Amino acid sequence: MGTASQSLPPEEAGCFALLAEAERANEYLYHVLDIGQHMLQCGGEVSRVEDSIQRLCIAYGAERADVFTITSSIVVTIYSHKFGALTQTRRISGQQYDLHRLELLNQLCRRTCGERLSLQEMKKGLEEILAAPQYGFGVQLITYALVSSSFSLFFGGSALDAAASGVIGVMLKFLDQAIRRTEANAFLSALLCSCLGGLLAGLAVRFGLGDSVDMISIGNIMLLIPGLALTNSLRDMFSGNTISGLMRFIEATLLALTIACGFALVAGLL
Repeated sequence: MGTASQSLPPEEAGCFALLAEAERANEYLYHVLDIGQHMLQCGGEVSRVEDSIQRLCIAYGAERADVFTITSSIVVTIYSHKFGALTQTRRISGQQYDLHRLELLNQLCRRTCGERLSLQEMKKGLEEILAAPQYGFGVQLITYALVSSSFSLFFGGSALDAAASGVIGVMLKFLDQAIRRTEANAFLSALLCSCLGGLLAGLAVRFGLGDSVDMISIGNIMLLIPGLALTNSLRDMFSGNTISGLMRFIEATLLALTIACGFALVAGLL
């Protein structure tokens, strides 16, 4: 094989070398997109995702990296005289906000660029981040109860309203967890949770377990409001990513309207 390779014309030998470099660059780019995908799904704003992917590509040998990101897609084109121009596209579906994981991914990007980690080291770091334990289901139930009851009190509800709102918040978490297992979209989950929240609030007052449907419901509404998505949409627009910002803003607005419709629908029936 060695003798045959050496006997190749210079043009063909150069072509084989270019293909080998392109294959290697494609593999690196694929795993860089893995990091970008998880950052976007964890709640990272578009400018952060684009900057991180660009820096990683440059760190791994690209002379130029052009990144275009919206809420549902990432497109990256890199160029180097060693492998030419390469493009990969990644479709992004589903989001589960996790700011702690986002911070860990940021740290991995900085460490990769600063220490020039190998591909295997970067993959290992990403696997460790994804395998890191998140908040347990019990802790999430307690958090839902505390958030619901706290907002109910904050907006003027009684202690009875706060207690009812906390219990309903726990039930909404159970429902949300069940819906997530079916991989339903966020709008269906929001609609079902808001309908259940409004129904339970009305029943709680009717049976004397609460004083005000409004005060109970407002604590549960705060669990569902897409505050982070709305904040990120404004940050994207202010940083010049108008398309992504508008898409996030419209999605957050529609989600908020869906939640309002769910509560209003049940309130009208009761």
